[in-house]
Amino acid sequence: MVCHLATGSALGDSGGLELHTIADATRGSKHWVDTAPTGPSQGDTFVFDQPLMNQDGKRAIGTNSGFCITTRPGMYSQCQWTLTLEKGSISVAGQEAETGVSILPIIGTTGQYATMTGELKTFPNPNGTFTQTIYLRAVDKCAVRN
Repeated sequence: MVCHLATGSALGDSGGLELHTIADATRGSKHWVDTAPTGPSQGDTFVFDQPLMNQDGKRAIGTNSGFCITTRPGMYSQCQWTLTLEKGSISVAGQEAETGVSILPIIGTTGQYATMTGELKTFPNPNGTFTQTIYLRAVDKCAVRN
């Protein structure tokens, strides 16, 4: 089976689906695993399960659950998490910066989003939340070769 993805980047493409969410890192469960040496160091792991809120941050629309492993202290971590919504889930993985904007590829989708791919743009807010914009586009249908 040969599958072809739609061309172009999900960022800025028309005809796709764009979702706006707030990951509320001030609530939910979270746990730091501090590896030696004590303090921020390579290999430290952060595990989280936090509420996923609508764009204005007033209504829970799902959960944002995953983990990050510090790869360069104070700079970035390698992360993987799943946004679980009423109509399906969206999983992302990639490098997330400690500050500023990060763009991670969507590595899997289920439910209403099962035939889509794209990218997630995230950035930390001063109040401890994260603004996340999900850019989805349809995956072209697969052609079967014999």
